[in-house]
Amino acid sequence: MNKMKGVNYREPKGMPYVRKEYIAGKPQIKIAKFASGQAKQDYDYKLELLVTENIQIRHNALEAARLAANKRMAQAGDTSFFSILRVYPHVLLRENKMIATAGADRLQEGMRRAFGKATGLAARVKPGQVILEAHVSKSNLALAKEGFKVASSKLGCPTNVRISEFKN
Repeated sequence: MNKMKGVNYREPKGMPYVRKEYIAGKPQIKIAKFASGQAKQDYDYKLELLVTENIQIRHNALEAARLAANKRMAQAGDTSFFSILRVYPHVLLRENKMIATAGADRLQEGMRRAFGKATGLAARVKPGQVILEAHVSKSNLALAKEGFKVASSKLGCPTNVRISEFKN
């Protein structure tokens, strides 16, 4: 059985396919919520996770990164931070399944450029685009940095963290 991998969909090729109304079995988005924590005005720092290359990030990778960062920041308490996922996975990923069993000693070649079945969703991001944003107080800055480091390992692409101070 051929399993769909993120590495196969990393490079954005061709036009993004976003017309969900034509697909019968639409894949459900895996992202539970886009904003979490406590939204308030008295945070000291804003951290942003930036992508450094042109890439497609699958929705389950985005959710894994969001959960990892939030879990690390929530160690200081659920109301000690505010995080927002800044990208939305619009692009439909399709897969044309080929036979890859023991009897198939030659590769299947039928329907070379077939449309394929919808298997997932992805967000196309450009270099310098913010994926995840977090607002934290000065005491929780180190924890948030650590959370973003863990989150970046879930994305499969090189990232940078931009830290800016809020002007009060």
